[in-house]
Formats: sequence, C-alpha cells, structure tokens
Amino acid sequence: MRRTLKFLHTMGAIGVMGAMACLVVMLSFTPPSSSLAGYALMRGAMGAVASWIFLPSLALTLLAGLLALAQRAFHNAGWAWVKLATGVLMFEGGLVYVQGPMQQEADLSAGALIGKADLAMLGQSLGAEANTLWVLLAVATANVVLGIWRPRLIRLSARSDLGRGP
Repeated sequence: MRRTLKFLHTMGAIGVMGAMACLVVMLSFTPPSSSLAGYALMRGAMGAVASWIFLPSLALTLLAGLLALAQRAFHNAGWAWVKLATGVLMFEGGLVYVQGPMQQEADLSAGALIGKADLAMLGQSLGAEANTLWVLLAVATANVVLGIWRPRLIRLSARSDLGRGP
C-alpha cells in the first residue's frame, strides 16, 4: 500500500510540475490580445492543460499524500506535516489562482472571438498568472526536496523534553 501511494503521489507531482512548466512556457509565447485568433487559441490550449492535466494531477498528488500521511509511520515526522501544509497551499493556489483564471480567460477569449465578450477584458492577468506559476513551482520543488531528503525539522512525540538539563 505504501509503495502504491508513493507511486501515485510521485506521478501526480510529475503531472503538476510538468503542467505548470508547460503553462509558464505557453504564457511566454502567448500573442497579444489584439491578435485575437492566436490569443484565443493559446488561451484555449492553456485552459485545456489546466483542466485536463494540472487539476487531476494536483488532486491525485493531494489525495495520495493524505492517504500516506494517515499511516502511523508518518505521524511523528515533522517533514510530512510541512508537506501537508504546503500541499494544501498548492491545492488552494492551484484551484484559485491557476485553474480558475486559466479556464475563465479561455472562455472569455472564445467569447470575444465570436463577438460576445469585451476585448478590453482580455490579457489583463498574464503577469500575475506567470508569477503565481513560478511561486507554485517553487513550493512544489520544496515539497519534492522534503519528500526525498526527509529532514528532521521537528519530532512530534508523546514524551516531553522540558525540564531536562543540558
């Protein structure tokens, strides 16, 4: 069971980081919104990557990580609890700041292409999206580092070391 969860967690992390790297590259090649056809095509592709690769990989990573953390072996490992906290941040950041805006911009640009949306609304979030992706890539990298090296950040235990002399 542990190996299966580790495999699923790792595969999900590969998908999440690969999708974010892909989105960063796509953002850098996105044409200006004045070139509506190219812009709408690129934003549609980015929406698809966010919906079909990023989001399922993120969910798989979080679910496998939570199931792994439920095992007794990780209850006293401080690094595992730090990974849980940063994993929740990844999930929230991924939903609120990556997947949602990517899909919204894809829908908005498709609407503008058929004349049902305002062109002035397009392309306002490109810089913020790129910055968010870089931050989430850094957090994901920190999670990988924690999972590989498993540093002894804190040790949670029932016994207390208070009151002991030097």
